[in-house]
Amino acid sequence: MPHTENHATHREVELLETLRAQGGSARTSHLADVLSVSEETIRRTVKVLAKTGMVKRVHGGVYLSNTEALDPVGSRLKMRTKAKGQIAAVAASMIPSGSCVFLDVGSTTAHVATGLRSHRDLTVVTNGIHAAQALVDNNDNQVFLAGGALYQVEDGTFGPETIKFVERFNIDVAVISIDGFDCETGFLLSSAAEAALARAVTQRARRVLVVTDVTKFGQSAPLIACKPRDVTAVLIDKLPDRIFHQKLIEWEIEVVVVPDSKTGKTR
Repeated sequence: MPHTENHATHREVELLETLRAQGGSARTSHLADVLSVSEETIRRTVKVLAKTGMVKRVHGGVYLSNTEALDPVGSRLKMRTKAKGQIAAVAASMIPSGSCVFLDVGSTTAHVATGLRSHRDLTVVTNGIHAAQALVDNNDNQVFLAGGALYQVEDGTFGPETIKFVERFNIDVAVISIDGFDCETGFLLSSAAEAALARAVTQRARRVLVVTDVTKFGQSAPLIACKPRDVTAVLIDKLPDRIFHQKLIEWEIEVVVVPDSKTGKTR
């Protein structure tokens, strides 16, 4: 089955989005009804996705392998708060006052917004409610919350109107989160709407900071978040496995391991 430039075929993305809408699991017969295709078509698609590790098959059904992305962002904000706070503090230190900054809906990115509260004269563009609330009416910062369709799980806005709004800004630094990383295509996301926005933003930003934890390396997801050449640095809690680290070096992406950030070393 040929794959598109977005890393997965339309049918695979459609099936994954349907699984997310169903809470992460569904019977094959139900997926066939929802997507108006045969059960055999669903089984073939599931077989391909299972080989990538994105789903797991059970008798008569299928479920998503990575269910963390299904958790509301409000819940994810409370997970691994120490590591996210440390990553966020370093990311904030890499953003000068007076910058035009894009912040996505990721939970680590929301911590970055908190870390930016001491900055002045920022122009903050975001599709995330938590990031906007953290910075509004603070130190002469201007906060622009993009319009679009509101996604409850992400507490953020998405869609063509969101992309159109963000493209009006001259972005100095974009801070984005990811759901996965592989050595073939790089940075990955699970949501089609989130990936479309990430690609639009990273193509125009002068610098792109990816904030993530090491568990995302080796995780699969169906959609490309951005081109590796558009990423300036990855801020991470631990050094990833050698195969991933070498690929980042090959792509000339700075790797900042946050516990070692005070040494000033890039590893």
